[in-house]
Amino acid sequence: MTTQRELPPSRRIAETLRRAIADGTYQEGDKLPSERVLASTYGAARNTAREAVNILATEGLVDVRHGSGAYVRKQVRMIRLGAERYSERTRRETGLSPFRAEALKQDKTVRVDVPDISRVVPPAVVAERLAVDPESKSVVQRVNHYYADEVPVQIGITYIPWEIAEGSVLATHAKTGTGSIYARFAELGHKITNVREEISARMPRPDEAAILRTPPGVPVLDVVHTGIDQDGKPFEVTNFIMRSDLTGLDYSMAVED
Repeated sequence: MTTQRELPPSRRIAETLRRAIADGTYQEGDKLPSERVLASTYGAARNTAREAVNILATEGLVDVRHGSGAYVRKQVRMIRLGAERYSERTRRETGLSPFRAEALKQDKTVRVDVPDISRVVPPAVVAERLAVDPESKSVVQRVNHYYADEVPVQIGITYIPWEIAEGSVLATHAKTGTGSIYARFAELGHKITNVREEISARMPRPDEAAILRTPPGVPVLDVVHTGIDQDGKPFEVTNFIMRSDLTGLDYSMAVED
């Protein structure tokens, strides 16, 4: 095991600052000491102090503002309520989409941009889960950018079989009406009764990082969600890409015998 004394100077400084953040010495929004002060405090060169701060920035613990300094990042999360976000009761009581209902419960203001609705050839993973033709434009793709308190928190790309979406607002309109898309699915004979969600973590692609404004070193959660209807048939797949520093997952589920 490597002791702190054996670590390079920049990592020793970073570890000390990391502990100070963890124990509350530096709280969210606080400014860290300048590179000059850190260098003097720890008897190091300024470039060593700068490297220590960059380590914390890469870990997503601080934001470096050029010309101003480094600040402890605020860790305000949007909680994804897996057990209730798709419930008919929630749709009936709020008339809102799952994301908007979650935001309402967490006292957040939301904005959802829909930059694209188009008929496309599905990705292989989508074609497999929806049992549609992987080589033709067999699905409608709906791209959503989700904001909580004007901060981008996730991207959602929903794929709907063309045979379901054809002729409905699902294929044409950003606003789908009261109850959002799951109310429209129910009207089309596909009531969501079960979901499958496959969750992994990875670093964002450049286009995703630009949309989500992810700080250096912050990964995203990649969720492949499949909606399953009353007949056990998958009827929609949504790929959610979420900022891991701004997202929490809260799931409750029955345990199988």
